[in-house]
Amino acid sequence: MSSPARLLLLSDLMLLAVAAVWGSSYGVVKSALAFYPVLGLLTLRFGLTFVLLAPALRSLGGAGARTLGGVFGTGVLLLGIFVCETYGVLLTSAANAAFLISLCVMLTPWVEWLWLGRRPTRVEGAAVLLSLAGAWLLAGGGRLAFNAGDGLILLAALLRAVNVCATRRLMQRPGLSPLALTAAQSGVVAAGCAALAWAAAPPAWPPLPSPAGHAAFWACVLYLVLACTLFAFFAQNHAVRRSSPTRVSLLMGSEPAFGALFACLWLGERISAAAWAGGALIVAASLLATVVRRSPRAARRRSGAIESIYM
Repeated sequence: MSSPARLLLLSDLMLLAVAAVWGSSYGVVKSALAFYPVLGLLTLRFGLTFVLLAPALRSLGGAGARTLGGVFGTGVLLLGIFVCETYGVLLTSAANAAFLISLCVMLTPWVEWLWLGRRPTRVEGAAVLLSLAGAWLLAGGGRLAFNAGDGLILLAALLRAVNVCATRRLMQRPGLSPLALTAAQSGVVAAGCAALAWAAAPPAWPPLPSPAGHAAFWACVLYLVLACTLFAFFAQNHAVRRSSPTRVSLLMGSEPAFGALFACLWLGERISAAAWAGGALIVAASLLATVVRRSPRAARRRSGAIESIYM
């Protein structure tokens, strides 16, 4: 296997690991929210991540205004994603949320086409349909009753699609490390959530639970910081440099399947046969995205389309 092929395979495996970690995060977040409200938890999670990664920000010292603006923009997108997604889950059912957030898989190829000029391939289109069919089964056959929470989840899915394309575009700039980008994005999300919490009602910013009496809460926070944020965002930012946004989205589309498996094994939730079939379809779509290799001519077309953005 050639060196570029090994790097691409490594990126795919990292993205699948991110999907597994994020799939487990729903149960962890649910446990943490029993102790602390949404905005306070997000501020704590991304604030700690920012502190841990702050030394990496030194590499941004020589970045131009355009690059710094792009870094800030992707941070704002992440802020919108997490606020919409977390509050959306509170206002709708888990089945609705799982289906609607998976629409990111369908939206990403069209955002990439409109923005970055890369037309989805037939195989990618088939993988998108396969992933959506799996998400539909996971959601209980599509029995959806649209409400405000569903609207927030749908907005989060659209923001996810825009964010992966924006990150792909941003990571083409020389000298920008994935670690520095993750640190800066975490700082933007933490500051934004803190500002929203201070502007909201007092219950949005209560005293922190004590470590001595709330060990379970702090264990959840550490897992969210180290695995679901620090590792996951670094791995995604690193992988998107070597892959297309559609490919990244398809691999991340396995997240609901991992979430269902985690809910069954750790939370003891009962999963229907249809839901397991849906999870299998999503994993199959992710594997299809993993084994697909674009031709050199197609790769040159994609590179030329991306380079034209900066000319």
